[in-house]
Amino acid sequence: MINSAVSPAPDQAGAAASTPTSLRQPPGLKVIFFAEMWERFSYYGMRALLVLYLVNALGYTRENALALYGMYTGLVYLTPMIGGAIADKYLGKRRAAVIGGTVMMLGHFAMAFEPLMHVALGLLIVGNGFFKANTSSMVGDLYDGESDPRRAGGYSIFYMGINLGAFLAPLVAGTLGEKMGWHYGFGAAGVGMGLGLIQLLWGQKLLGRAGLMPHQKPVGMSDLGLILGWTGASVALVYGVIGAWSVVGPWYGGLPTGLRVGLAVAFIVGLLLAIARPSKDSELPPMSSQDWGRVLGIVIVMVFVIAFWTGFEQAGGTMSLFADKQTDREFFGTVIPTTWFQSINPLTIVLLAPVFALLWTRLDQSRYALSDVAKQALGMIVLGLGFLVMTQAQSIADLNGKVGAQWLALVYVIHTIGELMLSPVGLSMVSRIAPARLAALLMGVWFLSSAAANYLAGTLEHMLEGTGIPLYPFLAGLSIGAGVLLFLITPLLNRLMGLRKTTA
Repeated sequence: MINSAVSPAPDQAGAAASTPTSLRQPPGLKVIFFAEMWERFSYYGMRALLVLYLVNALGYTRENALALYGMYTGLVYLTPMIGGAIADKYLGKRRAAVIGGTVMMLGHFAMAFEPLMHVALGLLIVGNGFFKANTSSMVGDLYDGESDPRRAGGYSIFYMGINLGAFLAPLVAGTLGEKMGWHYGFGAAGVGMGLGLIQLLWGQKLLGRAGLMPHQKPVGMSDLGLILGWTGASVALVYGVIGAWSVVGPWYGGLPTGLRVGLAVAFIVGLLLAIARPSKDSELPPMSSQDWGRVLGIVIVMVFVIAFWTGFEQAGGTMSLFADKQTDREFFGTVIPTTWFQSINPLTIVLLAPVFALLWTRLDQSRYALSDVAKQALGMIVLGLGFLVMTQAQSIADLNGKVGAQWLALVYVIHTIGELMLSPVGLSMVSRIAPARLAALLMGVWFLSSAAANYLAGTLEHMLEGTGIPLYPFLAGLSIGAGVLLFLITPLLNRLMGLRKTTA
């Protein structure tokens, strides 16, 4: 664990964490582990099917399917900023997560009905906003401040839960969707989200005060009206946005790109400022200059991380179509489903996450310790190496029509190693150094990098058309270049955020 150069911040949620005199993880971790596992089962089950469903069932063109995929997955990672801010100020993290799980469960079941597809996507976007940032931030609430040595290992274990769900999703929901019917796969995703919601509510005793405001009690029947009210408002919001977009969309789409981006950014920033403005009777300490330095450092690292996720999220887009159209999927006389390739990444994480948890714990206690920023820079470089392999695979497929499955499997494994260097480390960093009054909001801001990257992942191939630059070599250069630059400025960012200097 990288210790801060300043005294630990107060426990952000008053969590009842067990004493850190041993490396035993707090009991509440397994509750969030399984809740997130089932939620990720639902998300990745739907994600594995979406592009294939649009192209093979609904007749979307490759460009339009990737664009919708990019818009959906981008908004899924954008809304946690708003959900995190609402939780910080009004709901508390735990109630926000329950509301988000309820809305997402409705969205997954709605996805099983073709006429409701856009409504379903809207519900998943809104529900994820309430769920994603707040469950991730609740993990941090289980520990005794920033200096608790179990925190980094806990986030790696949490990340293993995420990927256990992601591993099962293509095998279950993906197989049902491809073999029995698309709607069976989407329905299975809804069941998974329901199980995650039950797990979160059933295991509240083990969570202590994690995710609760000082005046709140655990979620109970007295909160049913609140949950149903926010769920109903979310459904109404989705229908309202769809109706408004049918009027505003054509006008907005006709504006210059720069103006469209500027209006979107202005709207999001204005909304966040309005939501996140602290109440006059807030009990949290005011922001110091060091707090603002940490906020700025998180934002700078987030910009670099966009390069990583832009490449990584090709897994559900161009790489999924590559598996479907240009990969030899015959295995001992049986053609395996396309979605199964997306289980390679989470399976590798399940196998390697404990190794990385131990590695970071041991390394951080040695003279070879790397700061969180340096670890993430190395993750970007490793991702770029994976795209060098993907470039070769694409060349072979262009010549021969198809390429052996081992090429795509190798790329997924390399990308996974890069992900383990970057994603759980980033989550731990944000939860540890974020100022108390902005804890959930900044976790949402962290996911903004994934929002921008997912949109770019779906549109980058089209953007590069006419430039003569192939997609995979471009991503290799982008990832490696961003990683090298981030590594070079790591000492500056360490000082800005009050982190220990890189010693290797």
